Amino acid sequence: MRISDRYIGRQILSGTLFAIVLLSLLLVVGNLFQKIRPLLVEMNAPISVLWNFMAGVLPVSLIFTVPWAFLSAVLLVFGRMSSDNELNGFRVAGMSLVRLAAPVMVLGLMFSAICLWLNLEVSPKAKKRVDDIVTRTIIQDPRALLRAGADQTRMKNVKIDSERNEGDVFHNFHIFVMGNEAKGDAGAYIHADTAETVVDNEKKQIRLRLTGAYVDGEEKPGKDYTMLSEDLEWIAIDYSDEGRRKMKPTAMTNPQIDEFLLSRPDLPEKYRRRYEAEQTRRYTSSLACLAFALVGVPLGLKARRRDTSTGLVLSLAIGALYFMAGSVLGDSEGATWVLWIPNIACLVLGIILFRRARFR
Repeated sequence: MRISDRYIGRQILSGTLFAIVLLSLLLVVGNLFQKIRPLLVEMNAPISVLWNFMAGVLPVSLIFTVPWAFLSAVLLVFGRMSSDNELNGFRVAGMSLVRLAAPVMVLGLMFSAICLWLNLEVSPKAKKRVDDIVTRTIIQDPRALLRAGADQTRMKNVKIDSERNEGDVFHNFHIFVMGNEAKGDAGAYIHADTAETVVDNEKKQIRLRLTGAYVDGEEKPGKDYTMLSEDLEWIAIDYSDEGRRKMKPTAMTNPQIDEFLLSRPDLPEKYRRRYEAEQTRRYTSSLACLAFALVGVPLGLKARRRDTSTGLVLSLAIGALYFMAGSVLGDSEGATWVLWIPNIACLVLGIILFRRARFR
């Protein structure tokens, strides 16, 4: 290994690690404000949920931050070397740009291998762990679902509102049962002065005993009914997600996706393609570091030390374009091979830029 390899490799490695820490912090904090607030505010979750959530989100964020950080480091390092005429010195010594880029390619291959491991093994399990945080929080206190403003998506076709609660008893209690227009079901509305709650953890149900109840609904299409009751006992509301939550391909490993597709031969073709696209995406996005190495070195020659923001803006623009293209192609219902287009584009662009940079 030449001194130049160690010199360039050390700078890019240190710059990448610093950028990974910075970008991961931004993404994790952003996810905390977006997703954890309902748990802490609406569900009164314990503060320990924060650490569990961060431990789950961090591996997922690394899939994006590692390639972005690597590209930023390549652009900044080669921009500084270009402005300090270090590259000219290396060329006078007989080293070509391709040879100078060798340690970058090696590091790009190494980071791509890390991203592949994250995509195949770590990220799916981490995403499932994040999803399970909500489930565990609700199981600890299912009554939190009945509070005003709480996320009630786990209760099928039911929306609930109340003025206040005193322990197990909710006051000025409203239940909106959503209908199904296709089946001619108009739904129902229930109001009660108070609702006493009992949680059945085994059946994942909240049982309600209503006092001063008023019920308004449709007995059958075209025939309404109204009922008043001073004591309406034990209406059950299901809060389990069994049969309701769809298995997300992003929270499944590739072997789990294969097993799921084999067990569901009746799965519509458009949904089947989404699972297959997720499997392919994990391989294509893992090569982002290697793809960025090809375009980052020649583009970095245009960055200057007195304008380091150029390298940062370039890295953000290229990274955003790369991942947005992968996301758009992944959501399309075309063949899975189209997911390779961003990598192929980077390869072609990198070759063109390298050929032009040789004569700079």
